Amino acid sequence: MNTDKLSQRLEAVTNYIPSGARVADIGSDHAYLPCYAVKKGIVPFAIAGEVVEGPFQSAKSQVEMEGLLDQIAVRKGNGLEVINSGEVDCITIAGMGGALIATILEEGKSKLDSVQRLVLQPNLSAISIRTWLIEHGWELIAEEILEEDGKIYEILAAEKGEPLKPYKNAEQGLLMGPFLIEEKSAVFQTKWQGELRNWERILMQLEKAADTEETEKRKQELKQKIKMVEEVLNQ
Repeated sequence: MNTDKLSQRLEAVTNYIPSGARVADIGSDHAYLPCYAVKKGIVPFAIAGEVVEGPFQSAKSQVEMEGLLDQIAVRKGNGLEVINSGEVDCITIAGMGGALIATILEEGKSKLDSVQRLVLQPNLSAISIRTWLIEHGWELIAEEILEEDGKIYEILAAEKGEPLKPYKNAEQGLLMGPFLIEEKSAVFQTKWQGELRNWERILMQLEKAADTEETEKRKQELKQKIKMVEEVLNQ
């Protein structure tokens, strides 16, 4: 992967950045995504944000090597601390857990007033992001699921709007993604069949465990999830 050829996962993220937007890529690592987006003419200006010193220096070196210092600002800071209010129209956050992405958005929500679109790629727990979006007035406008190098990734694009609009069944939609449920792609089915097998294995272990209130609660939660997912897969 380099600034001319992104991974399939990151290229899919860039596909949801509006043309001409000013974008901030949070947790930018080597700044491959901002460099690619600028070089391809997708965006005129980008911020590459990093909180860790090593990746921050790597991003600075990459941007300098590409000759893009006039168009890409590399900044060190935690989450959305690296952007000023009104500075960007789009924020991308890729390659983190969904709970961490939701925390970054929550802690930096004062910076989101001018932001028109969020493009988020959690490595797990997309439900944490969907929950945050609903609670804060962001409407999912698109989702994508893909498999790369044996791992499955989801990409969520959201804009300010009607948070519950895409959801026919809120509980199933939060867990599995309303757009992904409608599409039911082969990768989607692979993901959730794998989750089912995992949950069923855990449930079998719990059935053998001591019968406590906590164990019973966990069993009921798993049974509910299994029922929801089976309903979707068998539709």
